[in-house]
Amino acid sequence: MALPACAARALGPPLQPDREAPARTTCPRRHSRVEAELAASRPGSVAASVRAGPPRGVSRGFNSQPLLDEPLKASSSLAGAARAPLFALLARGRRRRMHDLRRRWDLGSLCRALLTRGLAALGHSLKHVLGAIFSKIFGPLASVGNMDEKSNKLLLALVMLFLFAVIVLQYVCPGTECQLLRLQAFSSPMPDPYRSEDESSARFVPRYNFSRGDLLRKVDFDIKGDDLIVFLHIQKTGGTTFGRHLVRNIQLEQPCECRVGQKKCTCHRPGKRETWLFSRFSTGWSCGLHADWTELTSCVPAVVDSKRDARLRPSRNFHYITILRDPVSRYLSEWRHVQRGATWKASLHVCDGRPPTSEELPSCYTGDDWSGCPLKEFMDCPYNLANNRQVRMLSDLTLVGCYNLSVMPEKQRNKVLLESAKSNLKHMAFFGLTEFQRKTQYLFEKTFNMNFISPFTQYNTTRASSVEINEEIQKRIEGLNFLDMELYSYAKDLFLQRYQFMRQKEHQEARRKRQEQRKFLKGRFLQTHFQSQSQGQSQNPSQNPSQTPNLNANQNVTQNLIPNLIQNLSPKENRESQKQSPGQEQSDGNTSNGTHDYIGSVEKWR
Repeated sequence: MALPACAARALGPPLQPDREAPARTTCPRRHSRVEAELAASRPGSVAASVRAGPPRGVSRGFNSQPLLDEPLKASSSLAGAARAPLFALLARGRRRRMHDLRRRWDLGSLCRALLTRGLAALGHSLKHVLGAIFSKIFGPLASVGNMDEKSNKLLLALVMLFLFAVIVLQYVCPGTECQLLRLQAFSSPMPDPYRSEDESSARFVPRYNFSRGDLLRKVDFDIKGDDLIVFLHIQKTGGTTFGRHLVRNIQLEQPCECRVGQKKCTCHRPGKRETWLFSRFSTGWSCGLHADWTELTSCVPAVVDSKRDARLRPSRNFHYITILRDPVSRYLSEWRHVQRGATWKASLHVCDGRPPTSEELPSCYTGDDWSGCPLKEFMDCPYNLANNRQVRMLSDLTLVGCYNLSVMPEKQRNKVLLESAKSNLKHMAFFGLTEFQRKTQYLFEKTFNMNFISPFTQYNTTRASSVEINEEIQKRIEGLNFLDMELYSYAKDLFLQRYQFMRQKEHQEARRKRQEQRKFLKGRFLQTHFQSQSQGQSQNPSQNPSQTPNLNANQNVTQNLIPNLIQNLSPKENRESQKQSPGQEQSDGNTSNGTHDYIGSVEKWR
């Protein structure tokens, strides 16, 4: 048999084979069958011994076929057997390249073999472990030894899925605190729907007794009329976020026009060129930066209306609203804001027609700002307006001589300011709390009959919450803001009582409407039923005379029941039913109309 061209070029002139040397083979990958036949034809060659035994690397239990039937296996065996003589005939560079190729091929095969055996061992171990677990749980019902291949694959898939979930959980939430929260979510029962946003029980014990008029806040606000909503913005109470909700997040017939890059929006009434909202994001700081109650009540009417307009519209109502915050958190937040360079120098503090003098309201710092001041220095300043800021901005300062501290004693002044702030807050159209965003949204919607587009978001992590203070500093801050602490306690009690009162009122209204609807549908059904019976009896005059008294009695009962049922209907339905006489005879078409009316009422009720 002739050798292939590649073998002839590699061997050169034909050589006499040595009986003691192993057979020389060439091109073992492409011409394995030819090399196998050549090696088998030589007596005493290595191919004969290879034919007798299984290929190298295969166990004795392997059921091997004849060598010529599996050329690939014979090729690999012959290549390993005749490697030395073949390399002796090749050039040195080519031998090196083939040696490197063989090393890489052997390394890849070894890695694949190790990976396969490792996965098999892992699956076998998992099989025994899971089998032991199932045998402990289910007893004789589960036997891993009898599980088929599908069961093994299913168990392996479940284990891999669990490992993947653990990896994803570690990636999403690497902290242990988050993991504990997730475990508590799985183990804890359903959350209490009456839990409030600050994780305290919403079913509190009221401290103050408020009348029904104090709790029921429902303003007849007509956006197409002349009424105006005035927002009193206290520093660091979340008023900026609430102010954006007012101009960007309310469902209106004519929404506010907010342009990109501008803070102020145009909030006009439908069909008019005048605003319905007086706030930072609608009219700007028209009465000064963060104007208080004293400034707004004297400034807003003059800014909005001229003297002529004030005479033409004397019945204009100004609905004041504001947002309050926990005094300690608000104080720390203002300190952090002042550290960054905030001064509020543009605030006018106008009271009784004039701003305060430098002697009445000294400054706590000498430079352009108070940036970088430590907390101790911020608390040590006796003229700091951050102390009891919420009481000062909600009270009528004209009652205590504005900023002149010599008008009355300090104790009496504090008492007058606190009572004035409580009274103004109680009679405001609306006020909310920063710590209760969802309840603030709910009460505003119920008060003004205006709905927001998207719900409010409760942010429990703020700049103030990141400040770590000890108990001593907290006590001192509470002492510096003792009026704000009492006002906030009063406001929180009133706020939560209003919320519960409005929710109970809403539930009672819904229950009353459901009862009225059931009465209405029941009355219409009975009325239609009795009328159809009376019509059927009037259309059959040839009945047994002995049954006539019973028919007359049924008609009398029908005529007595229908007026009683009509009285339970709504006024509109009552008027419609009075147009027809109870004893009037109707045709089949009228009967069907009554049935259609009943069905239409059901659809309308749905």
